[in-house]
Amino acid sequence: MNAELTAMAFQIKDVNVSPVVACYRPVQWPPASDWVVSLDARGEPLSFWGDSLWDFSPWVGTPYKLDFAGGRHQRSASPLGAENQYVLRLLTTWLLWGARGAKSWNTLQRSFLCLRRIVALCEKQGVLATELARFPLILEQVPSLFPTGFERDNVLLLLDRLQRNKQFLGVCLLDEAGVGRLAKVFADHTDERDSEQTAYIPPRIWYYQNRRLRECLDDFIAHQSQVQECYEFCVDAYIKNYGSLEAAVTEIQDSDHFRPFTAPQGKNAGHRTGREFHGAFIKTAERFGIDGLLARWLKPTTKGSFEIRALGAYLTLIQIAAIAYIANFTLQRKEEAGSLRADCLIWENDDSVGRFAVICGETTKTDQDSDARWPTSPLVEIAVRAAGAVAKMRMRCMAANVHFQCTDYDKENPYLYHYSSDPWSSISRGFKQYQTRPLMPSYQGFLKRFPLLLDEKVLEMTEDDIIKARMFTPNLDKGGQFAVGKVWPLAYHQLRRTSAINMFASGLLSDSSIQVVMKHINPLQTRHYGRNYSRMNFNEEAVGSAVAARYEVMGRQIAELVSDRYVSPLGEERKQEIVVNLVSSKEFASLVKAGKSGEISFRETRLGGCTKRGHCNYGGIETVARCSGGDGGKPCGDAIYDKEKRLSAQRALENLEGRIGSAKPGSPRRASLESEAQGLRNYLNVTSS
Repeated sequence: MNAELTAMAFQIKDVNVSPVVACYRPVQWPPASDWVVSLDARGEPLSFWGDSLWDFSPWVGTPYKLDFAGGRHQRSASPLGAENQYVLRLLTTWLLWGARGAKSWNTLQRSFLCLRRIVALCEKQGVLATELARFPLILEQVPSLFPTGFERDNVLLLLDRLQRNKQFLGVCLLDEAGVGRLAKVFADHTDERDSEQTAYIPPRIWYYQNRRLRECLDDFIAHQSQVQECYEFCVDAYIKNYGSLEAAVTEIQDSDHFRPFTAPQGKNAGHRTGREFHGAFIKTAERFGIDGLLARWLKPTTKGSFEIRALGAYLTLIQIAAIAYIANFTLQRKEEAGSLRADCLIWENDDSVGRFAVICGETTKTDQDSDARWPTSPLVEIAVRAAGAVAKMRMRCMAANVHFQCTDYDKENPYLYHYSSDPWSSISRGFKQYQTRPLMPSYQGFLKRFPLLLDEKVLEMTEDDIIKARMFTPNLDKGGQFAVGKVWPLAYHQLRRTSAINMFASGLLSDSSIQVVMKHINPLQTRHYGRNYSRMNFNEEAVGSAVAARYEVMGRQIAELVSDRYVSPLGEERKQEIVVNLVSSKEFASLVKAGKSGEISFRETRLGGCTKRGHCNYGGIETVARCSGGDGGKPCGDAIYDKEKRLSAQRALENLEGRIGSAKPGSPRRASLESEAQGLRNYLNVTSS
C-alpha cells in the first residue's frame, strides 16, 4: 500500500470505524467496485463503492444517502451517466477518506452537493466533468449554481483541494488555471445589487495601522518592568486601605476614605485606621517612570492629568492592540482572536518550510484534529508576549475575586483579553465568572476609546488609496462611505481579506512599506495557504479565504499583463502571444476579463512572472539566470518581466557584483554568481525603455 493510501482514513468523529473495518480506508486506487463503503446496523456490508447510491443512514441515525445516479423520481437529483458517476465517486471518496477528509456528515453532504451540481451541469451539456476547463461557455454557467458569496468561496476551496491532489486521484474538475478562471467568472458575475464585497484596505493605510499597533506594543515591552512594578504598588496600596485584596476587588467602597490615590482628608488622615494616601496618581506614575508612556497613548482626563483608572485603561489598550495585531497576520475573525490564551503561540517544524509559527485556539490542546490553528508570522510573538504579560499581571486581582471562579488552569494560562478586576476598575463587580467572555470591541470602538493610537489625518483616503482599494474591491462603496478625504473605516473583517490578498499580491502592490512587513509572511504562510499542505490541520475558513484571495490575485495579475508595465525578454511579439493565450477580448471588458478558453497560468517571480503551465524546474525565485538568459542561453519564452521590479533588481545586482569580487576565479560559485548577475543585466536592459 503506497503512502497516499496509508494516509487515507474515515474521519467522521461520531462513527466508530476502526482500522480493522473494511471501510476504514480503500486498499487500492481507484477503489474496487466491490469495496465496502458503509455497514448496516448489524455490521454487515450495506453499500459498495461501485453502487449508484451510498447509504450511510444507520451511522447517521436519519436517512442519509449520496445519490450518484439520480433521476429515480421527480424529487430525485438530476440523472448522471456512468462516466460522470465514476468521476463523482472518485472525488467523493477523496472528500470522505482523503487527507483533511470530512469530519462531519453535514460537511460531507455540503461538499458532495457542490460537486454534484457542477457534474450535473456538465452531464446536461453532454460533457465529461473532467473536461470542463475546455468549455468556457459552460464554465460561465457555474455562477448560477452558487448564488451566494459563501457558497462560491466554498466551491473554490473544494476545487482547489481536489486539483492539488490530481496526481494521486487521476482526475479533477478543474486544474489550478481552471480554478483561477472560475474565480474570475465568479467576480464577473457578481450582481450589482449584492452587498459590497469586504473592502480591501489600501497598503498605505494597512501598513500605518499595523506599524502603530507594533509601536504601541514595543513601547509597552520597553517599559514592562516599570508598568508591572507600578501596578503591583497600586494593588498593594488598595489592599492596605481595604484590609485584603478580596475586599478591594469585591466591595463597592468608592469613598475617598478608602481610595489610596486621592489627596489626604486632613492632616491626620489614616492615623486611626492605618490607611495610607499617596496623593494624585500622576505622582506615582512619575515615580515609576511611566507618566510619559501614558501621555503617549492615552488622553488625559478633563482635569489635564491622569487618575488611577488610566493605568487600567492603558493595560486594556495593550491587550486589545495585541489582539488586533495578531488578527493582522492570522486571518482570524475578531471573536477567534479575542478568545486566545497566553500559551496560544507554538512553533512547529516542517521539512520543506522549516520552523514556523502557529496560533492555536483552546480546542487544539486536547483535540489534534481541531482546525483552531492558524499559521502566522513570527511578528505576532511580541503581541502574545505583551498581552500575556498584562493578562497574568491582572490575574492576581481576578483570582482574588470569588465571583470570577478562576480555575488553576485559568490562573496559569489566562485569556489574552478579558474583563478587568482591578480594584479601581469602573466595571460593576461581583457577577461575572471568568468563563463568561467579554465581547471584543469593534475596531472602530477600539479607536474611539483610544484616539491617540491612530491619527485620523493619516487615515484620510487619497486618490491612490482609492485606486488600490478598487483593484480588489471593484464595487467599493456604492453609498459614498469610501471617498477621497474621508477617514478609512477600519474593521476586523477587512483585516482578514486584506491580509489574505497581501500574501499573494506583493508583486502587484509595490509599496515599499508593505513589502517590509510582508517579507516576514512569505514564504511561510503563503506556502501553507497557497501550496499543497493539505495534511496539516489549519482553520478551514481561513484556508478558504486565502484560496479565494490567491485566485483573485492571479486574475488581477493576468489582467495587468496587457499594460506597458510588463514586457517579454523575447520582444513585443512574444508578449502579444502570451497575452492572447491568457486574455481574450470577450472577457477583457470586465477586470480586463482575463481567461481565454485555453489554460491560464501565472506565477510571480523575482523579475516579474512565469506563464508556463505546470511545474517549472527553475522557478525564478532562488535564481533568475535561466529565466533571463544569464546562463548563456536564450531567455525563457514563458517569462514576462515587470518593470516595477527594476529597483530591487538593481540592488540585487550591486550585491552580486560585490560577492563576485570575493569569489575564487574559475570556481563553480563564481560561475553561478556571474550567471545570476548577467541575468539581472539582461532584465535591466530589456526593461530600460
